Amino acid sequence: MKEEYFKWYSHNLNLDIEMLVFGHSGLPLIIFPTTLGSYFEAKDFYLIESARPFIEQGQIKIVCPDGVNKYSWYNKNIPPAQRVQNHIWYDQFMVEEVVEKVRLESPSGKVAVGGCSFGGYTATNFAFKYPHLVSYLISMSGSFDIKSFLDGYYDDNVYFNNPVDYIKDLNHPDLWNMGIILGTSEWDICREANFEMSGLLHNKGIKHWLDEVGGSPHDWPLWRYMLPKYLGEILKKENR
Repeated sequence: MKEEYFKWYSHNLNLDIEMLVFGHSGLPLIIFPTTLGSYFEAKDFYLIESARPFIEQGQIKIVCPDGVNKYSWYNKNIPPAQRVQNHIWYDQFMVEEVVEKVRLESPSGKVAVGGCSFGGYTATNFAFKYPHLVSYLISMSGSFDIKSFLDGYYDDNVYFNNPVDYIKDLNHPDLWNMGIILGTSEWDICREANFEMSGLLHNKGIKHWLDEVGGSPHDWPLWRYMLPKYLGEILKKENR
């Protein structure tokens, strides 16, 4: 399995950014890190290993960029408005410095995005904000309301980064063409959040797959089970 390491200075973030890429060809899938995770956690917790057959066969190429949650949502040392702004800059970084390059390798000109736990939020928020860039969304045990991170602060920037709020106003046609997967489990601490998001999507007439698996807690073994399952279904759709 081909593995590449990249490091560069991001002009959007004013930070050095690191990234791992697994695979030589196939549908590009960007995996966002969990709460305070980094670019190497998907490898370290064997999430990449769970997708090895797809990667080695050239069907999937997985891109794992660094996250900045420690500078945004989880940074209690700065005002809430700045936490949100730091995330907005992260989205700009993703569009301009990662997605614009990665999607050139995709026949559709789009990428798939995914993540576990807080990475599920990041992926969902990105997909809903930039549906013209995203073909598939894989959220595994995601939660979609970030107001609890902002100490009661709320403005337009919060609204437009809080999917449970802004989804009712979405009207981009590509959202209705996106393959959306919401994965959860009976014992998942984010189970209710996924059912709520599923209801919001249903009310908009947006097709999606809400997948509730058996009794597994909110942790890496669950996500290692989910990812190859979802990739298999996506590839079946792609190969029809």
